[in-house]
Amino acid sequence: MNPEPESADPRPAAGRVCHIPGWLADTRVWGVSLQLYELRSRRNWGIGDFADLASVCDIAAEAGADFVGLNPLHALFLADPDRCSPFSPSSRRFLNPLYIAVDQVAGYEPSGPVVAKARALSALPTVDYRQVAALKITALRQIWASDAWRASTSDAAAFDLYCARRGETLRRHALFEALSEEMVARGFGSGWRDWPREYAHPRTAEVTEFARANADEVRFQCWLQWLCETQLENAASSARGAGMRIGLYLDFAVGEAPDGSATWTDRDAYVVGQSIGAPPDYFSAYGQDWGLTPIAPETLERTGCAAFAEPIAASMRFAGALRIDHVMALERLFFVPEGRLPAEGRYVDYPADALMDALADLSETHGALVIGEDLGVVPEGFRERMAARRILSYRIAYFEKSGERFRPAEEYPELAIACLSTHDLAPLRAWWRGDDIRLRSGIGAIDADMAATQTQERAAERMALVETLGRSGALAPEEANRYADAADKPGEFPPAGFAAAMHRFIALTPSRLAAARLADLTGDDRPTNLPGTVDAYPNWRFKCPVSIEDLAHDERFERITGMLAAIRPKS
Repeated sequence: MNPEPESADPRPAAGRVCHIPGWLADTRVWGVSLQLYELRSRRNWGIGDFADLASVCDIAAEAGADFVGLNPLHALFLADPDRCSPFSPSSRRFLNPLYIAVDQVAGYEPSGPVVAKARALSALPTVDYRQVAALKITALRQIWASDAWRASTSDAAAFDLYCARRGETLRRHALFEALSEEMVARGFGSGWRDWPREYAHPRTAEVTEFARANADEVRFQCWLQWLCETQLENAASSARGAGMRIGLYLDFAVGEAPDGSATWTDRDAYVVGQSIGAPPDYFSAYGQDWGLTPIAPETLERTGCAAFAEPIAASMRFAGALRIDHVMALERLFFVPEGRLPAEGRYVDYPADALMDALADLSETHGALVIGEDLGVVPEGFRERMAARRILSYRIAYFEKSGERFRPAEEYPELAIACLSTHDLAPLRAWWRGDDIRLRSGIGAIDADMAATQTQERAAERMALVETLGRSGALAPEEANRYADAADKPGEFPPAGFAAAMHRFIALTPSRLAAARLADLTGDDRPTNLPGTVDAYPNWRFKCPVSIEDLAHDERFERITGMLAAIRPKS
C-alpha cells in the first residue's frame, strides 16, 4: 500500500537496515500523537473511530504535520469490551472492530433510538466500552443480516478476496471471536483459559462442530476485520492525500494476552506459564508484570521469525512509520513466572540478529520507518546497535538528563523521534504539578518515602528544565526568569506559553521526527494510563477535551502547531 521512496542512508557493510525515505535525509518533520479512542466528534458513537482518524489527519496536515501517531489498534476481546488496554491484545495480526465507523458502512440506515444512544455515548467524558460495543455490534449485525452491504458488487468481491488472502489465520481468529462470545453468554470468561476443556484448543471435535454450526457468525467476524482494514486503509490514504509524507505512525505492542486469539490458535509458539514484565525501577518499586505471554525464542529460530514477522507485516501495511513497543525485546525479555513477584523474574535472550533482519526486510518492503521504544532498562550498546540498523530512538524530554541537568536540544540524536512524554507518563500540566507522583502514591505503587523523594526531585527537575529551555533558546531570558519563579509554586502552572516553549524545545532538536501529544496540544492534564494498575485508575478511557470540529481553531492547538510548523516547515 505504501509507496517506496529511495532510501536516504547508505547501507553498512553487514546487516540489513530499516527503511528511511530519501527526502528525510536533510529535513526534520513533526506530527501529532494521540489515542484513537480519545477523539471526540459530533458524529461518532462514543469512541474515536477510523472516520475520525481521517478527519484529524486532514486537520494535522493542514497545520503542517507529516504524521499522526496512534495507540496500538490490535484486536482486543470483543466479548469483554472492558479489557480495553491496547497494549494487551488478543491478537496483533488483527484490528479492533470498535474503531469501525458504523455510519460509514454500506447498508447502514440510521434509526432514531440508535442515533439518540450514539449521541448520549458521544457526550460522555470517558469511553463506556461496554455500551459502545453493544451499540456498534448490534448495528453491524443488522447490516450483515440484511445483506444490504452486498448491494455493491465490488464490496462483495473485495470481501471474498480478503478472506482468501488472509486464509486460515483469519478463519481461526474469527472462530475464536465467535467462541468467545458464546462462552461469555454461557457464563465463562472471554479468554480460552476460562473455557471448558473441550473448547480450549482449536482442533477438538467440539470446536469443529461449533464452527460448522456457527458458520455465519464466523463469517460475520471475518467481515468485521475486512471493514476494519478497509476503513484504516482509507484513513491512511487520506493522510497521504492531505499531504503527509509519513502518514500514519502505528504502534506495535510487545506481546499478547495469555488467553487470547493468538495463543489459542498457535499455542506452541508461546512460552506458557511466563509473563513479560520489568524489574523494579523508579516508577514501580516492586517491578511490573504486564500480563503478556512471550513468544518462545526457540519458535522464532525454528520458523525464521514468522511469529514476529507476520503481525509486524499486518501493521506495516497501513503505516508510514511503526513504533516497536519495548524494542529491547529484539534482544531480550524479562520473564516473570506466573503467580510470582516481578522481583523473582529473569532476562531471557532472543535471536537479535535474525529479528532485526526480519524487521529491516519488512521495513523496506512496506516503505515504513521503524521507531524503537528504548525506555527503561536498556542493555549496554543496544542503542548503538539500533542506530546501525537505522531504527529511530524514542527520546522523551522528561528522561533526557545528564546528571542533574536536562540535555540541551542540540545533544539529541538525529536518528530519533523527540517527544515530551508518552501514554504512560503525565501530560505536561500534571507533570509540572507532580500529579503523577501523588497518583502512584495513592494507589500504593510507591511508598510514602519514595513519594517524598520523588516530589523533591520533581522540584529540582522543574528548575533544571527551565534552565535548559533558556540555554537552548526555547525561552527568552526574561521568560526563563519568570518561569523559574513559577517553578517554586507547582500548584500554579505557568501560562500557556510554557507549553509552547516545551514544544519549541523538541522542535529545535536535531531529531528527524518530533511528536506533539494531543493531550498537551489541548491542555489536558489527565494521564492516559497509570502503569501497574487495573481497576485503581480509569486507564484508556478519557476523551480529548476538545472535539474534532473545534480542534483546528482551538487557541492552544493553533499556537503550538503553528510554532512547530515554523521551525520544521515542509520544504
